[in-house]
Amino acid sequence: MTNLLPARFAPALAAFALAAVLGGCTPVTPALPPAPPAPPPPPPITLAPSLIQEASAWRGYMARANAISPDFQSGEQIQVSLRTAAAYEPKQFLRGAVAWAAIVALQDPTFVAELRKVAADPAQRIAMRDQLISNPNMATILPGADSAAGLILQALGTEGQRMVINGRAVKQAAYTVQHSAWSKASVPDRDGRLIAAKSLSATPMNGDAADLMLLQQASTGPAAATPLGLTPVSAPPPWSPLVVRGLTLAALAAIGEAGEPNIAAITTLSAEPNAAYCLNMAKLNLYQCLAVSKPHYEDIFCMGQHILIDTGACMVKWSGAAMPPEPIRPPVVASTPKKKTAAATPAKKPAVSR
Repeated sequence: MTNLLPARFAPALAAFALAAVLGGCTPVTPALPPAPPAPPPPPPITLAPSLIQEASAWRGYMARANAISPDFQSGEQIQVSLRTAAAYEPKQFLRGAVAWAAIVALQDPTFVAELRKVAADPAQRIAMRDQLISNPNMATILPGADSAAGLILQALGTEGQRMVINGRAVKQAAYTVQHSAWSKASVPDRDGRLIAAKSLSATPMNGDAADLMLLQQASTGPAAATPLGLTPVSAPPPWSPLVVRGLTLAALAAIGEAGEPNIAAITTLSAEPNAAYCLNMAKLNLYQCLAVSKPHYEDIFCMGQHILIDTGACMVKWSGAAMPPEPIRPPVVASTPKKKTAAATPAKKPAVSR
């Protein structure tokens, strides 16, 4: 007769059997926790499209103004050139200059590479963004700032120098053109021409489509497909406020923090009061000059001095460049005065016979 274990021993017997089976197996290693997700990639080098548009508009105006020829042949040609030269709004002009300076600084490989290291850490990136906006002078101590500032000084200063030189040639034409009778005729609709100059000074400029594409590519950094052809040059500090603001905007772009979402904060970087005052005074002097100018040759003087020379001098001064030397004019040789001949004595009237 088979002996059966009481039912109460069944659970213990099952546990014993399970232990025997498990004892012959390899111990189970606890599962490792999942690896943390990889940090997000740093944002790309970013400059707001509206700033690139401003830079292109500035470059377009400078090209048109520097192309004005001093070889005037008619009053209408003078008025066309005057409208071309007067067509910039000072605040937009300054914003465009700073935006162009930033694009130029982004061509410096050392400056950009060091900032890209900061861009990889979100906390460091945000901290640097806030510091640069609140204190633009922080950009002066960044690695590579010397060479980036040199590029800006070269780009802004050269354009300003060209404008001054061309302005001097135009101003000189106000004197040389006076041998032509038409230059002494009165300007028609003098009031309308002054109103037009003021209107053009308040009208926003637009950038060229081809230039916009070029600057869009260049704003992505020194590895851009279309380089700007700048010559590397280093400029030791101190730098002008305009150069510092261009550096600051470039630094923000290099860490990916100069896009449209931050446009309200970074637009304040262009508000350089001394440069703005200089440009406003150039415009005011232009209006006063045109208000009293009457013949055509006087309009040439107003354009050469108060638009081209004065505006160019603002750019030269606030970029930190040197003013171009005055042209050497040939000395005036005094001619030998002709010997005066005595005037003939008028004949006396004959005596009236009485």
